[in-house]
Parts: sequence; C-alpha cells; structure tokens
Amino acid sequence: MNQLLEEITPKLKEVFTHLHQHPEISWHEYNTTIYLQQLLQSFGFTPHLIEGSTGLYVEIGAGKPIIGLRTDIDALWQEVDGQFQANHSCGHDGHMTMAIGTLLLLQKLHTPENGTIRVLFQPAEEKGQGALYLIEQGLIDDLDYLYGVHVRPIQELQDGTCSPAIYHGAARLITGTIHGKEAHGARPHLGKNAIEIGAALVNALQAIHIDPMIPSSIKMTKFQSGSAANIIPGNAEFCIDMRSQKNEGIHALMTELENAIHGIEKQFTIQIEYQIDANIAAAEVNDEAMQLMRQAIVETIGEENMKPPIVTPGGEDFHFYTLKCPNIKATMLGLGCGLQPGLHHPKMTFNSAALLTGIEILTRTVLNTVSHEKKEVTCNDYV
Repeated sequence: MNQLLEEITPKLKEVFTHLHQHPEISWHEYNTTIYLQQLLQSFGFTPHLIEGSTGLYVEIGAGKPIIGLRTDIDALWQEVDGQFQANHSCGHDGHMTMAIGTLLLLQKLHTPENGTIRVLFQPAEEKGQGALYLIEQGLIDDLDYLYGVHVRPIQELQDGTCSPAIYHGAARLITGTIHGKEAHGARPHLGKNAIEIGAALVNALQAIHIDPMIPSSIKMTKFQSGSAANIIPGNAEFCIDMRSQKNEGIHALMTELENAIHGIEKQFTIQIEYQIDANIAAAEVNDEAMQLMRQAIVETIGEENMKPPIVTPGGEDFHFYTLKCPNIKATMLGLGCGLQPGLHHPKMTFNSAALLTGIEILTRTVLNTVSHEKKEVTCNDYV
C-alpha cells in the first residue's frame, strides 16, 4: 500500500495546494464543486452533483455493505492580515484531499470486490446545515457504516498519532434583537433601555444550571446597542453561544434560555426576537465502527501511536447523521498532524504529510469493514 501511496502523492499535493488556495464559504462552494467534479471525472469516477446545492458524491463497487465516507468542503469567513476573506482554517482542504486519496488508493487496489463505497463531499459544515440537507436528500438512507475524519490540534493529538473516535459536543449559536423604547437621556422613565435589558439577560444566563454531570456552558458573545451619550437606546442586537457534551444537555439549556427570555420580556414589558443560526449535534459513536477504525490505525502506525477517543467541546455537523439515522454505524478519525496554534485560527497550519497517513487509515478502515461484514454473513450462514 505504501508504494501505491507514493504513486499518487504528487497529484495529492497538487490537489491540496489548489483547495487550500481557493477556499469558499458555506453554500457558496461553486468553484470547489466544479473543480472536484472535473478532477474526479479525470480519474475515471462518475460524480453525482447534489440536487439544489453545492457538493457531490461518488460511488464505487456494488452490493452490501454500503459504506459512506464523508468530507466537508466549505471554508470559514474571517479576518486574515486585516482583510476579511474565505479561509481554510478548519482543515477542510485536508479532509477533501484525504477523501480523494482514499478513492484513488481503492481504485489502485481494485477493491472492494464486494460492497459499495459512497464518498460524500458535503457543503456547509461550518453552518451546521450541510449534513441535514444531505439527510433530506436521502443520500444516507441505505448506509450501513459512515466514516469521517478531522485534523486535530496539538492540544489534543501530537503529530503522528491518531484516535478512532471524536466525541464532539453539541452547540447552538443564537442571534437576537431586543426591542425596547428610545428616550431622551434626561427622561429615562419614558424609555425601555435595551442595555439594561441586555444586562438582565446576561445575569439570567449566569443563573442557568443544568445537570452538573454534563459539561455545558451558555454565555453572551456579542452585544451592540446605543448611538449617543444622551439617548437611551431602545434596540440591541446580541449573540449567544451554547455548548454541551451531550444532546440532552443542549436541549436542557435551550429550555432554560427560553424561560429566561420570556421572564425578561414580562419583567420589562418588551419583546425579544431570537433565532438559532447554527445547531450542532453531539457525537453518537458506534462501538463496532470505532473498533474497525482502531484496527486500521494500529495496522498503519502501530499500537503505540493509537490514542484513546477524544472528547472535545468543539462541534461537527457529522453527528447529525447518526442522530437522525441511528441505524448507521459511524465514527470519525482524529488525525494528529501538528496542527497549531489551533482550529479556526486565521494562521492555522499543520503537517500536510500526515494526510497520507489519514488516507491509509481510511482505506484500511473501508477494507476492514468489508471483510468484517463478509465474516458476519458467513457466520450467520451456519447459525
């Protein structure tokens, strides 16, 4: 397998460089989709565009099991060197490269002879919406297994090590508007001060408590109000970041937030409008899928470099697949690659050579899954 990897390495370096230099934000990955379509066609694959959206998928093989491999294709919008731009600071350029490399390696191995591999190039992960869209399109209804991969920061995994599962937390990002009433600074009794209302909301958030056995947090991360020193502001805009390591925790936080907002509306006789801009599910990892991934890691880099599953407060919309379709056996590879200073940092870098390790692990995981299913069928024949 190492020799075959060496054969495709020059092309993969070219692919990674192109993707890194041409990032596009969620739901606007138009050129990325065209590039992937043309690239995959040049290798002899038949890509299928996702209807009504960016992104695409490719299938190879036939029959059962049906194994999914999902990669995300969008970038973040952030300030880099004083200029706002699309930026691959979450590693999705590397994830796409690994998905393409896995397809190429399987192609060279002429495998699997039995089983279907469906590689999903999913848009809008950063919005927490892409996975839900693919679910609505029925693209995972028949999957037996689903695998993903995410590069990990040095705080979680050192370069050259890997983990067979990532337990991401749940997250909700909420934006809202306080509708108070403006007044002259000398006549506060005639107004409804949006800043005072916002302060009450901050205090209410700090008073929220759920099951202490579930790591969770809720906090205001943005507040804008006011226009002049002698005007009592009537309106304010705010953002709230909500996190929990379990899906039941995020639901409990949401219930408490709704109660807090209703209470403040009644206290001040005002209206607060809010909406959920991003909603990420906590991980639901399948033990069988994780064991197959663990086996592939050991076969590739040895037992000493295989690390325990990662528990991280970050979010990933990959986990909507198992939340909405619990019959799918899924896990996500954590790839140690010297990533620093951290995910979503505008200057994030990592050792791109580690992508080859990720490709080999993902390829072995697919092959191990097919082999495992064949053994299961054979054993059942004798039951």
